[in-house]
Amino acid sequence: MSKKLHMVSLGCTKNLVDSEVMLGRLKEYEITDDNTDADVIIVNTCGFIDAAKEESINTVLNLHDERKENSILVMSGCLTERYKEELQKDMPEIDIFTGVGDYEKIDQLIASKQSTFSPEVYLATETSGRVITGSNYHAYIKIAEGCNQQCSFCAIPSFKGKLHSRSLSSIVKEVENLVTQGFYDFSFISQDSSSYGRDMKMSDGLVALIEGIEAIEGVHSARILYLYPSTTTFELIDRIADSKVFQTYYDMPIQHIDNPMLKIMKRGFGERKTIELLAHMKSKPNAFIRTSLIAGHPGENEASFEKLCDFMKAFEFDRFNTFHYSNEETTSAYTLDQISQEVIDERAVLLGEIAEECTQLSLENMIGKTVTIVIDGESDEHEYLLSARPLQWAVDIDGEILINDTSDLPVEYGKRYEAKVTELVGTQLLATLIESV
Repeated sequence: MSKKLHMVSLGCTKNLVDSEVMLGRLKEYEITDDNTDADVIIVNTCGFIDAAKEESINTVLNLHDERKENSILVMSGCLTERYKEELQKDMPEIDIFTGVGDYEKIDQLIASKQSTFSPEVYLATETSGRVITGSNYHAYIKIAEGCNQQCSFCAIPSFKGKLHSRSLSSIVKEVENLVTQGFYDFSFISQDSSSYGRDMKMSDGLVALIEGIEAIEGVHSARILYLYPSTTTFELIDRIADSKVFQTYYDMPIQHIDNPMLKIMKRGFGERKTIELLAHMKSKPNAFIRTSLIAGHPGENEASFEKLCDFMKAFEFDRFNTFHYSNEETTSAYTLDQISQEVIDERAVLLGEIAEECTQLSLENMIGKTVTIVIDGESDEHEYLLSARPLQWAVDIDGEILINDTSDLPVEYGKRYEAKVTELVGTQLLATLIESV
């Protein structure tokens, strides 16, 4: 009788890749959704901001309370790496602690029931043997680890270290391997993707990456997530727009638009360049632009916040999300004069309302258009509706389109179709299938 494994991957998609590596090392285990029946439970934690830390701790403790006798509880990932001494001292509930360097050794750690923290951050390669989860056609590809930026609010470099890029040949080989398994849609990710290759003396590594991926037969769609303004070039913006494989999708967190605030945040660029980059993106046909902001960073006065709100209303991003400022002890903003939590929450709500307006406008602009979509399955809304994603949109974060008319075409999950967007009902787009691709 096989042993059972219950895996919980918290935080970002970069964490998910590492979780998939651990699944690949533990293939002899049967995956179970029932944590009370698992022989091994792994929680790959997030340690980015307070809310994520709290979620990680609560998840681990809840799983401990419910686990069966003699099971093994493993706590891995960013939170464990960041607070390794404190957690090992204060959480006797955990059997094995490991950080961000030993994902490929997880089978050895479980066999020996030992905790370990390697000095180097792990970066998956084409030989990692990861098990892709959640899709039969889409996969995330991690292209680098660490970050050379010094943003005032971000603790990631303190426990992930400096930028470390994968070789282009390693990335290409991994994608080629996945294509042979039926995957055709890829999202390329890292902390600062537009810096990819700079540690290897590549002047614009993403341009080379795009060219390498375009040459792989069987890749039908791709996108790049997490561009950084000071390392994003106009050439890169043009190359993405011109690609027949990469979607004209720009995900560039700006965090703010006010010059004094950008200086306080140590973002390494100013309002003028940010707006020039965004305007260049917006000039591209059918461009989809996503960003993220921080509400209530120290130094944000009423005037700078109003300026941010005015800009966000005027630019009309397709999507943006807002983080409540979280005061992290290893960051340079930690010792600055803090804004009250009440004000932070109020500002986040106001930005959230603007985000909803922008999303609604973006959805309205899609009515009447023909788009390439992929059907993921039955909709949670109704058994007679199908959940689909335009291939231009990022997985899980940009939403779904509901198919309410299949035109009597045979439906296959994970297959591409052309569909016409017919109407917007509330915040939900409806579409009719035209033909399979």
